[in-house]
Amino acid sequence: MVSRRDWLAVATARLTEAGCEDAAFDARCLLEDLGGLPRGHAADDTPLTEKQEAVLGTALSQRADGRPLQYILGEWEFLTLTLKVGEGVLIPRPDTELLCEVAAEHLRGKSSPRVLDLCAGSGCVGLGIASLCPTAQVTEVELSDAALPYLRENVSHYPQYAVTVRQADVLTDFDAFDGPYDAILSNPPYIPTADLPSLQREVQREPQMALDGDADGLKFYRAIAEHWCEKLSENGFCAVEVGIDQAEDVAALFAAQGLENTAIYPDLAGVPRVVLAQK
Repeated sequence: MVSRRDWLAVATARLTEAGCEDAAFDARCLLEDLGGLPRGHAADDTPLTEKQEAVLGTALSQRADGRPLQYILGEWEFLTLTLKVGEGVLIPRPDTELLCEVAAEHLRGKSSPRVLDLCAGSGCVGLGIASLCPTAQVTEVELSDAALPYLRENVSHYPQYAVTVRQADVLTDFDAFDGPYDAILSNPPYIPTADLPSLQREVQREPQMALDGDADGLKFYRAIAEHWCEKLSENGFCAVEVGIDQAEDVAALFAAQGLENTAIYPDLAGVPRVVLAQK
């Protein structure tokens, strides 16, 4: 029988050799979620059961082969939420929490604000804003047939929030939505197409549909600025997550549509990550 302590050491070494950026963290997450290690406790000499060894062995091989940790575990934390994830849906990231926090600050004091989350994916932005603004009336908009089951399951897991799901194409279906909205939020695909092959192997396992922002990465921001921002209420705002070196270009797209009071917010690494503009 292999102890938790010995398995953790072997798994960390194997993931390090496989090139995982945070091998120790990944190995511990696997041991906690699949191997019975209580969260916050040090790995000890408690032996793993045969079933735990088998499950952990499969998971470790998948992680060493580049399958994202979040897909292996089947869920991931976002703000105070636990969201289901898997192949076909973009993994929620800490950078996107900033989008929710900035939007929540600007919605402070509003009673039952109407919020639209475009390119919703797992639903992290819409559910995130609902968790921070519990009176918000949120509509999650997603096109992907692969992502929708995760989105619907995540929304159903938090019935205390007024969140609904609609399948639609952000690029073409804008006329099917009636404003006004107090906030339009989005973490759209923003990776330039030519950059996709150079993304780390884990990111390349995520759906290209959720990553590819066309040649310059700005296709969805153009659509949002030109077709969706007109649905904002007076003093309503649009806030979006952006990629590296995109903030000024996105701000200019909003300005061209008459939006004002533009603000750019950096993430924890100092990268301009959220652009907000007001009608």
